[in-house]
Amino acid sequence: MFKNTVTELLEAALLERPDLFLIDFSLNSENHIKIIVDGDNGLLVEDCMFISRAIENNIDREENDFSLEVMSAGAASPLTHKRQYKKNLKRTLSVRTSSEEIEGTLTEATEDNIKLEWKVREPKPVGKGKVTVKKEINIPYENIVEAKVMIKF
Repeated sequence: MFKNTVTELLEAALLERPDLFLIDFSLNSENHIKIIVDGDNGLLVEDCMFISRAIENNIDREENDFSLEVMSAGAASPLTHKRQYKKNLKRTLSVRTSSEEIEGTLTEATEDNIKLEWKVREPKPVGKGKVTVKKEINIPYENIVEAKVMIKF
């Protein structure tokens, strides 16, 4: 019953803010609510506060004792939703499939797959030396084991 109430309040808050989306939601036996959200344009502390207040202000603490934690997915967290790929266009990703690991710039994110581009030095077809070659690959979402944004300083 309590989980249904929290779920309904969370869904209502996300409907009110369509730029935000749910990454993970859990509620344990001690009524500790943990919500991980992300946003199409990034996530601010105010966005987490909005979700928190939408839930906390609509549950009677006299009836239910609970703790609430609302947070972002985090910069080092793997990408798990298609919307996360779209918001990270033009950033460098490390993508692991069942057969290989590729690091490249995310240039496209469609409903079915992503496209990565990168440059590599290869031997010249004729003569000595090397030449820089631009490579690209389309990877269907279902083939992605893990994808992370590479943070560069």
